Amino acid sequence: MILGIGTDLANIDRIQNTLDRFGDRFRNRVFTPVEQAKAERRRDTAGTYAKRWAAKEACSKALGTGLRMGIAWRDMAVSNLHTGQPVMEVTGWARDRLDEMTPPGHEAIIHVTLTDDHPWAQAFVVIEARPLA
Repeated sequence: MILGIGTDLANIDRIQNTLDRFGDRFRNRVFTPVEQAKAERRRDTAGTYAKRWAAKEACSKALGTGLRMGIAWRDMAVSNLHTGQPVMEVTGWARDRLDEMTPPGHEAIIHVTLTDDHPWAQAFVVIEARPLA
């Protein structure tokens, strides 16, 4: 069963301007060390950050809150499997909200997909509840 759906579109140039203006202050407020390491290794650093920004926005929408009610940017983090597939991990208040949404006898699975085509980065998040075996 689907518990939540969220999508977001981010402007890569806007993220680049924010990185230029605020640097580490912005990076450390919004992105986890793993996300920062991934982005800084990439040729398209701003595009990588923009996709993760969009994923966090999309996840907050799928959680039914948006970025309010105590949710923090770093409570949602995108990493990648060895295949390159992005995965969303939630901690803190985002984890509490996910647990609250998940019906008894089910596990929550967060699906995320990312794409970009300059100047846009997009993310789509679906939260699924699967019955426990």
